[in-house]
Amino acid sequence: MKNTKKLAYCAMLIALSTALAIVSLIIPLQLPFGGSVTLASMLPIVIASYMFGIKWGVGSAFVFSIIQMLLGGHTVASFFMPGDSQMFWIKAIVVCLIDYIIAYTVIGFAGIFAEKIKSPALSAAVGGAFATFLRYVCHIISGAIFFGTWAEGFFSEWGPFAETSFGSWVIQNFNGSGLAWFYSVVYNGLYMIPEIIITTVGAFIVVKVLKKYIVISR
Repeated sequence: MKNTKKLAYCAMLIALSTALAIVSLIIPLQLPFGGSVTLASMLPIVIASYMFGIKWGVGSAFVFSIIQMLLGGHTVASFFMPGDSQMFWIKAIVVCLIDYIIAYTVIGFAGIFAEKIKSPALSAAVGGAFATFLRYVCHIISGAIFFGTWAEGFFSEWGPFAETSFGSWVIQNFNGSGLAWFYSVVYNGLYMIPEIIITTVGAFIVVKVLKKYIVISR
């Protein structure tokens, strides 16, 4: 397939991902400090990488990462607000880099297994799981480094595990950086684990059903 056609396909898939992300904003599954479950908004990017390879996948994912930053304008802007409880602008830039640019761009690696696993649907699913897991790792790193100060309150005061046996167990067994990392794994897992499952299952079904149209073209 010629590059112009690949570009057109990728543009359409980016637009589809954006549309799914926008529609997902109305779903009441928004976490207080960012992150939400979407209607498989990463799936079209996964398909782009599966069909056209990592180069095109990463390029599409990078464009999508910029769009995600724009859609998350309210959250991004809060990073730069002055005040004792806010981040310095340099830290805010790093957070944006990790949580948006890198976290969404790595989705472009979903096509890494396209020619290594015989089953098209399975290779797309494994690639989708791998790429979305990479995004999860990015959020874990950012959360532990920059948002770890909220870890204790998350498990003891305002989080879903506050005043529960699990929350008490965490507070008793973790502290310092260990608590921050555990908090980040749990907090980001609340939306990323469902996202990983949705994207993986979605990739398998889409490629299985539309195997005549979704073919590898490197």
